[in-house]
Amino acid sequence: MLTRIDHIGIACFDLDKTVEFYRATYGFEVFHTEVNEEQGVREAMLKINETSDGGASYLQLLEPTREDSAVGKWLAKNGEGVHHIAFGTADVDGDAEAIRGKGVRVLYDEPRTGSMGSRITFLHPKDCHGVLTELVTSNPEH
Repeated sequence: MLTRIDHIGIACFDLDKTVEFYRATYGFEVFHTEVNEEQGVREAMLKINETSDGGASYLQLLEPTREDSAVGKWLAKNGEGVHHIAFGTADVDGDAEAIRGKGVRVLYDEPRTGSMGSRITFLHPKDCHGVLTELVTSNPEH
């Protein structure tokens, strides 16, 4: 069962400038940064709040590390902006299978490693009214 909005992913050309905008404008601070080589992105997670299920809600700022990454291609086509929405779940495997059973295409056969050691998969935007949707099971260590 989906429990919260885990994060909203925002694609950007310059991570440092975008982080500074969110810090100066809204007072959001960076909670975590990492480079995900598999996905070809450098990212910063800005924590917005804690949630009742023990998780948190974030803004995830994404800068491509290579032009052929999914985010790099998306930026070239669309420019900066909201890239995806992610819903938190305690069971990414079970929820992905249940959603697949409803006719929605799940992009990964098996969940992959996401930010902060989470387990993730994506749902096809054409099956979700144009919204790239991510399912996330947080790593309990974060």
